[in-house]
Amino acid sequence: MVRPERRDLPVDQSVDLAGVRLKNPIVVASGTFGFGREYGQFYDLSELGGICAKGLTLHRREGNPPPRIAETPMGILNSVGLQNPGVDAFIEHELPELRKHDLVVIANISGNTPEEYGIMCEKLSEAGVDMIEVNISCPNVKAGGLAYGTKPELAAEVTRVAKEHATVPVMVKLSPNVTDVTEIARAVADAGADALSLINTLRGMRIDVNTRRPILKMNTGGLSGPAVLPVAVRMVWEVANAVDLPILGMGGVAKGEDAAQLMLAGASAVAVGTACFADPYAPIRVRDGLAQIACAQGLDKVSDLTGGVRPW
Repeated sequence: MVRPERRDLPVDQSVDLAGVRLKNPIVVASGTFGFGREYGQFYDLSELGGICAKGLTLHRREGNPPPRIAETPMGILNSVGLQNPGVDAFIEHELPELRKHDLVVIANISGNTPEEYGIMCEKLSEAGVDMIEVNISCPNVKAGGLAYGTKPELAAEVTRVAKEHATVPVMVKLSPNVTDVTEIARAVADAGADALSLINTLRGMRIDVNTRRPILKMNTGGLSGPAVLPVAVRMVWEVANAVDLPILGMGGVAKGEDAAQLMLAGASAVAVGTACFADPYAPIRVRDGLAQIACAQGLDKVSDLTGGVRPW
């Protein structure tokens, strides 16, 4: 892939996300960018507004057995299973490297109990991350394996614990695999969340018709990529109308127009994820394309796009 030509446009690209200033609204989504080391070989990570680091658990996790990635016509299915070195290893080895760059560092965390979320929030706050993204799409072992993000009371419980132990803004990542995402959003907002991020992946499945086995070893996985963009735009719009919290929008973003749709729907910033696998420069292309759209519409600030949709 060839790096896009740099263009300086007369538009203010900075945005505010729960009191945290990003130089531009483009964040790379958790789980698609690792801890930035590999992509840093292509460009200075300081060109990004922020990075949502790969999802962390309290202890090292090996993840699910392969196959755990399957292509789809408009994206991918994954069941990586949160493979990561653990929160302490991240703080010791990865965070110092990220801090060498001028970008917002967002730590993404997953836990099996509220107590695990609390411990990680304390550790990461003390270590100096800028924000914590709380993944509530993982199972609560105390609730029989129900995902936190599927029940308002469970989502609220983990949000309260995170807020009690964090000294930096807490952003809760909502699951789209629910009947009414606004119900979860309201519960999380009432529990004290500083921001929301959405959407996480949609559950999907592919089957090899010859072997009759699912392609993924875990049978099902999370669908991401261009196919989910319309769902993401709809859910961001619904949530923006339901709660008064800043939103990091994501799901299928591959170009500036995609990001603009999410911002018009109500997002303050946008995360680029699966597109990075096909084009490491995708976040840069999205950033520049978004700025071009703002300029073409005569806007002084990219942030003026947020909430600008005009429903029929």
